[in-house]
Amino acid sequence: MNGIEQDQYYMRLAMEEAEKAAAKGEVPIGAVIVHEGTVIARAHNLRETTQNAITHAEMLVIEEACKRLGRWRLEDTHLYVTLEPCPMCAGAILQSRIPRVIYGARDVKAGSVDSLYRLLNDERFNHQCEVKENVLADECGQLLTNFFRAIRENKKKKRKQL
Repeated sequence: MNGIEQDQYYMRLAMEEAEKAAAKGEVPIGAVIVHEGTVIARAHNLRETTQNAITHAEMLVIEEACKRLGRWRLEDTHLYVTLEPCPMCAGAILQSRIPRVIYGARDVKAGSVDSLYRLLNDERFNHQCEVKENVLADECGQLLTNFFRAIRENKKKKRKQL
């Protein structure tokens, strides 16, 4: 597998996690962490399920990877996530020293990697990340579009029933 194929392969695994989130009524965002060519952690959003604001896919996958490797420094891993990380998640990525982040769709409302801020490449921090964006961006974005369209349609149906 070449680099592009590899990134697409792992992004599809992150998309599978996003689909699990959608099936639970969660915003469909998924993430995987790869270490030495092996997926060591998978996660998806669980904010509604846990009623906990920090249970974003990235936070959960970082936590799982740290447990799996037995350390907080994830210096030799790659993070794949379907949506551009928010400020909280970008901070966790920096703190865990993940060297490479690959994401699908941009998040124009909260994205802190390229859209609103460039936290992962800010030289004022003691760690920066290599970033690759737009890997399967259309497919990742479509998961979100479909999810929110279904929510709007359900709201319309409920209003008509009233």
